[in-house]
Amino acid sequence: MISIQRPRRSVLYMPGSNARALEKGRALATDALILDLEDAVSTVNKVEARGLVVKALNQGGYGNRELIVRVNDLDTVWGQDDVRAIAKTSADAILLPKVETAQQIKSLIDLMDASGATQTMSVMCMMETPLGMLNAKEIAAASNRISCFIMGTSDLVKDLHAQHTRMRLPVITSLGICLLAARAYGIGIIDGVCLDLNDDEGFEKSCEQGLELGFDGKTLIHPKTIITANKTFGPSSQAIEKAHEIVRAFDDANDKGQGVVVLNGQLIENLHAEEAKRLIALSDIIAELEQNT
Repeated sequence: MISIQRPRRSVLYMPGSNARALEKGRALATDALILDLEDAVSTVNKVEARGLVVKALNQGGYGNRELIVRVNDLDTVWGQDDVRAIAKTSADAILLPKVETAQQIKSLIDLMDASGATQTMSVMCMMETPLGMLNAKEIAAASNRISCFIMGTSDLVKDLHAQHTRMRLPVITSLGICLLAARAYGIGIIDGVCLDLNDDEGFEKSCEQGLELGFDGKTLIHPKTIITANKTFGPSSQAIEKAHEIVRAFDDANDKGQGVVVLNGQLIENLHAEEAKRLIALSDIIAELEQNT
């Protein structure tokens, strides 16, 4: 069975208090935007930022980009009002920070429903604390409204008293746990940000590592990194050509009553054909979205 969700190769954080950035987001080649009311906004600007984000969403003009709003924690003085305001907009998803329990998700959904959110408005979870890692399975299973995990590796490194390294060994276990939970429950999962904007090679390596681990895409903090993320997490023309070859070879083998086939010296089974079909479908969706954006 092929499960294709919308492409999330590049997911760019944008400060909700910056009207110029919100306007610029309409023309960026990113798959998704996180309009941020939490970490990127100072306490004195929280209410103003909420108004700017609601205004931007109501004005529209973002094309096919997925629009995600990261609200403040529901226990803060801003969180519940954030949800009430965003629930009435056309945002695709509400992103809840520091998710540690399934109950947090249920409380958010209850508030969304009471505030008039459509059933198509999904929930995304910031996975960024040790307790969140330990409860990843229960969180993923909390509701079918959950569409995506978003890794918050910066906060996680801090809480672990660990260090930021190129290979990210201090958080590999956490990344793996969340990947397992996300794939087990059929939801998307996006890798954490790369903080060093001067290390282009390091960013590229981080994207490649995220792809190898199984992530759908990368969260970004600057528009200059969009191209690299899109290129890394999007199927290349060579990969798509190979995928078509695999599907054709496997279909031919099936027609002949064979369950496996050898293509260019490699054994091709059903699992390879299914992955090839997933890549082809993903490529088609990306092409369609880019054409209509």
